[in-house]
Amino acid sequence: MPLNLTKIAFGAKSFADIEEWYANRKSFKVNTRYRPTRWEETIGGSLFWIHEHNIVARSKILGYSQQDNGRWWIEIEPRLVRVMPRPKRAHQGWRYLKGEPPRDLVDGEEIGDVIPGRLAGKLQRLGLI
Repeated sequence: MPLNLTKIAFGAKSFADIEEWYANRKSFKVNTRYRPTRWEETIGGSLFWIHEHNIVARSKILGYSQQDNGRWWIEIEPRLVRVMPRPKRAHQGWRYLKGEPPRDLVDGEEIGDVIPGRLAGKLQRLGLI
């Protein structure tokens, strides 16, 4: 089973901003300082986007390539897949996703009102959700 990564959707004011990043692209690359040490295991896994303290979407990881300045590109599929929102604290750069990844939403599935990530995290620590 491939490893998955999480990354903050930095600069996105809304989910529509993330969707706009993907609009009309034939390829999509994410800039990062360091390549994961277990990078080979992440190929075929997904990069999960965190927005407003919730994991909200994912894209399949296709590979990695090094830039001239020593940084790395994470090459991802230019298709955004919405997932069932799950609380996730903010972090810098990327992190490995621990545990079972959130499931994909099926076409037309309504998620209803999503509890804000910070509140959901507190409720989860209290064992209420």
